[in-house]
Amino acid sequence: MPANILVVEDDQYIQELIAEFLRSQQYEVEVAGDGAEALETFRHKTYDLVILDLMLPGIDGYAVCRTIREKSDTPVIVLTALGEEKDQLRAFEEQADDYVTKPFSFQVLMKRVEAVLRRTKGGRSGEVLFDGRLRLDAEAYKVYVDGRLVETTTKEFEILQTLIRSAGRIMTRDMLLDKVWGYDYYGDSRIVDAHIKNIRKKLGISVIRTVKGVGYALETDPLAGGEG
Repeated sequence: MPANILVVEDDQYIQELIAEFLRSQQYEVEVAGDGAEALETFRHKTYDLVILDLMLPGIDGYAVCRTIREKSDTPVIVLTALGEEKDQLRAFEEQADDYVTKPFSFQVLMKRVEAVLRRTKGGRSGEVLFDGRLRLDAEAYKVYVDGRLVETTTKEFEILQTLIRSAGRIMTRDMLLDKVWGYDYYGDSRIVDAHIKNIRKKLGISVIRTVKGVGYALETDPLAGGEG
């Protein structure tokens, strides 16, 4: 069954271009022209992916992403003309899964869409990873702390998965970008910091250690202090 994608874009010309391109790639597509319409549409139907502009009339894209995250782990790709580092960091703090700036290439957008859907819909090994109080189910993309389910985005899950698989090693920001994003990323590597901040808040335990000026490592003893 083809993935169902919600495109949220207030520029009707760009909205139609994106929708027609995705339909030509055999995706099912629905559209919304502002934040309120997007949230109302999302409330009544399940989507596999949301492509979201930030500069929307009324409820902006940041608020839309935040509201989606309160209700669902549906992946969100931000597609916007806002290219400043602060805009990207804010979007990732709202737990967006990816960030594409306008003007954009449809082929690049397609690769981003395929990568996000591949992570969320298939290609998982069924592996279960353990580290102390932390358990990751790689098939279901679920995270548990002391048996408690912790809702994460795909990027957050993959950062944790990478850190567990690299236990005992320090992972630099660039290494995490390469492992998790899986393509050449030309923005500021501090987007990793925004994801780590969200992960720590959700886990509620000090399991990720900051190595100042270098990167991050998973604590071998999750009871130890490690936020640094």
